[in-house]
Amino acid sequence: MYPKWLWPVFAVPGVVWLILLFLVPFYAVIGVAFGGVDPIFLNAVPNWNPLSWNYDVLLTTLAGFLPGNQYWGIFLRTVVYVALALTGSLLFGYPVAYYISRHARRTKMLLIALIVLPFWVSYMMRMLAWVNLFSPSGFVNKFLLWTNLVQTPPDWLGGNHASVILGLIYGYIPYLILPLLAALDRIDRSVLEAARDLGASPASAFFHVTLPLSKPGILGASVIIALPMFGDYYTPTIVSGSPRTTMIGNQIDIFFHGGPQPSVGASLTMILSAFLAVLMAYYMITIAKAQKEVAG
Repeated sequence: MYPKWLWPVFAVPGVVWLILLFLVPFYAVIGVAFGGVDPIFLNAVPNWNPLSWNYDVLLTTLAGFLPGNQYWGIFLRTVVYVALALTGSLLFGYPVAYYISRHARRTKMLLIALIVLPFWVSYMMRMLAWVNLFSPSGFVNKFLLWTNLVQTPPDWLGGNHASVILGLIYGYIPYLILPLLAALDRIDRSVLEAARDLGASPASAFFHVTLPLSKPGILGASVIIALPMFGDYYTPTIVSGSPRTTMIGNQIDIFFHGGPQPSVGASLTMILSAFLAVLMAYYMITIAKAQKEVAG
């Protein structure tokens, strides 16, 4: 018999890691949000005592998210960008994951390696390559002119919404394909064979068996890429750099590094974190319901 304390000990490194690299930094953000600013150097002066926190900046920042106020348009743009990028990632990524899981045999490991390959290159380098593709004399415009799809190529890098959305898809889609692939691999093939034996066509078996069973994988993969997309600030900066395409992450970066109001940036971080916590709670509740349905 193993002692009762043995298995909980294995969780200690993870708990310490979580405290040092998440809870402590987040508490620092809270201290900055409820603290002040040095009047000379314009640096943040965190307030570590909860009893003396000043909530004025947080409440003012929160009011900016009301319709028609300062952050409403930026937040709405961010939600639309993430929704479109997530939809595009699913439209492109799910067929890839499905093909690798169900039809690729000899080439399966090669295809998985090709999906993992972008992780070997920094995100910034991949975005800079995207800039080269979208430049006025880049491959995209040359292709559009060669095929006579357009007479005047669009300005992809001058505040084009499509460039930011495509950049988000390009940057995050590998993180979506791998969890989807794992979810599809876990589906018992005998269930699909039973559906076929009962007369279901391949399309019917996919929509009534494979797709519902892969729903937890779809939700999990969507959460994995949607949460960091909401805080992304370098993709719109690199591929656009225009105020017309700024996301909420750009506002946080501006207040933290480019202005005398770090407390506003910290407040924006807290508000965005609360919004993402709601999405995460919805994901956890949905997954719990799905597991109960499968168990039942």
